[in-house]
Amino acid sequence: MLEGQPNSPAPQRQPHLSAPPAIPPASDDLDRSSLAGLPSPGDRPGRTSGLGAMGDAGSSGRGSESPVELTQSRENSVHGPSHGGAMTAMTPEMQLALYPMFFCEERHMERNHTGDSGGGTGTSGSGETEAELELVGSNWRMKDRMKTMSVALILCLNIGVDPPDVLKISPCARMQCWINPLSMAPQKALDAIGKALQAQYERWQPRAKYKLQLDPTVEDVKKLCISCRRNAKNERVLLHYNGHGVPRPTVNGEVWVFNKSYTQYIPLSIYDLQAWTGNPAIYVFDCSGAGLVVNSFLQLAEHGGMSG
Repeated sequence: MLEGQPNSPAPQRQPHLSAPPAIPPASDDLDRSSLAGLPSPGDRPGRTSGLGAMGDAGSSGRGSESPVELTQSRENSVHGPSHGGAMTAMTPEMQLALYPMFFCEERHMERNHTGDSGGGTGTSGSGETEAELELVGSNWRMKDRMKTMSVALILCLNIGVDPPDVLKISPCARMQCWINPLSMAPQKALDAIGKALQAQYERWQPRAKYKLQLDPTVEDVKKLCISCRRNAKNERVLLHYNGHGVPRPTVNGEVWVFNKSYTQYIPLSIYDLQAWTGNPAIYVFDCSGAGLVVNSFLQLAEHGGMSG
């Protein structure tokens, strides 16, 4: 308990402002001059605002401040104004602790071996060798540059016939590669969309070998994938599947293609598709419910069904 300081009238405050800590009653047992340098009970360490000092002049100073000035003073003590405040007295580490952190995954915390290595000595500032830092930095980066040598484009559109599990209202999004499939004959529209999709990929990788399969069967897809892998050898294969003309993928990890007479939808297992395409490969699934396909790939990887 603080003693030796007379009572002072509490300042008038707005209802929405919290009142400062009450000052204890005065006592003659302690010299008043010894309290001049003591902090206020409501102060926090490091505060430099007008509420941070207490003494003979502290009580009178509070009474002279308006509610607006008190609010501004509290804001300055936390955020720090441009002309001063607690932020200017903080170290960079303390300032950083006031804000949320980003890029906090383990791979973001790894050191850059090129920046931490010290002056050609073969070790970093923390004592780690360049070989150790290289190993740490390469556990999520690609080890070698890789080219996409083959691109397989599979379009299951069946233009003019909507799949049974999709209810398309009018108007709705129907354009494929910026082409309205209902603006021309179905087969002509299918060919035009396939060529447009290939042209878009060719802007990114003009040297790759492209192969199209329009409304294919299971055997057509198998031949296409095996052919692309044979052409790419150990390089990357990109497989693009457009399934806007067939039902959604199943929870069992199946996409849909057609039979030869286009009277039935035939399921195609993701496991078979990955086995035919091989590794390394990139898969693009442009269809409704594509997240089910991603889950199937993850389950396949957990069970050791795919590598690379």
